[in-house]
Amino acid sequence: MEGHLRFKDKVTVITGGSSGIGKGCATVFVQQGSKVVFCSYNEKEGKEAEKELNGKGPGEALFIFADVTKEDDIKNMINKTVERYGKIDCVINNAGQHPEYRTIDDYTAEEFRKLFEVNVLGYFLVSKYALPHLRKTEGNIINNSSMTAHTAAGWSSMYCATKGAVSAMTRALAIDEAKYNVRVNSFSGGNIDTPLSNQFINSTANPEETGQIFSNISLLGRRCTAAECGMTCLYLASDATFSTGIDIHVSGGAELNYACKNIKTKGFWPNSFLKKK
Repeated sequence: MEGHLRFKDKVTVITGGSSGIGKGCATVFVQQGSKVVFCSYNEKEGKEAEKELNGKGPGEALFIFADVTKEDDIKNMINKTVERYGKIDCVINNAGQHPEYRTIDDYTAEEFRKLFEVNVLGYFLVSKYALPHLRKTEGNIINNSSMTAHTAAGWSSMYCATKGAVSAMTRALAIDEAKYNVRVNSFSGGNIDTPLSNQFINSTANPEETGQIFSNISLLGRRCTAAECGMTCLYLASDATFSTGIDIHVSGGAELNYACKNIKTKGFWPNSFLKKK
């Protein structure tokens, strides 16, 4: 019933909202009555997602093309959001990339620089330009971090570095924005069932084995859904009114029970995650 909508008439900005976790968040917020503005650098996918999302619930969705590493694109997205809806209540920084599993020897400085621009600079730019509006509404920012920011992962040192930066920035920004009653929180996913994740699984030498490994990392024996990430964000946005600077693990308990460490002998990364020949 409409009277029970948890984010009715609130305005939410989501980066990377055309697929995966971002689309899962957009779906949940539209279902809960929010006006959702989302961006993507894939215009075709963004327009298709906009059409689909507008049939998901009492809220509405608007797609705006934006590359989160481009300052002018971010300014344009924020300005158009406020021009259309007059305010911003919530920002979900979600757009990001996960590179191929490689050791530091196989990364170049330029590759790391580009990854940092997407995974960290993008969050900085969106937060910077949205905050003047969030301060007026006493809104909130939610950052998509990762369990790798806490537990790390093999062959992922550059990705872990970017997500560690997101977690640190979340806590520091929460301190600065508290005087405006703006809350800044994050969530950290384990293995999420997304198109990109499935694309990686299917690219390995043994997709069935790789998929089972991803599922077994969780105590619950499965991967998280994008909708479950969306519900976590909804809680942080609408119900967690006395929470700031926190991180919610959406991991299925993957970090518990002394996770397997002896990957050298078990060959967890080198063998299972080899590309198809």
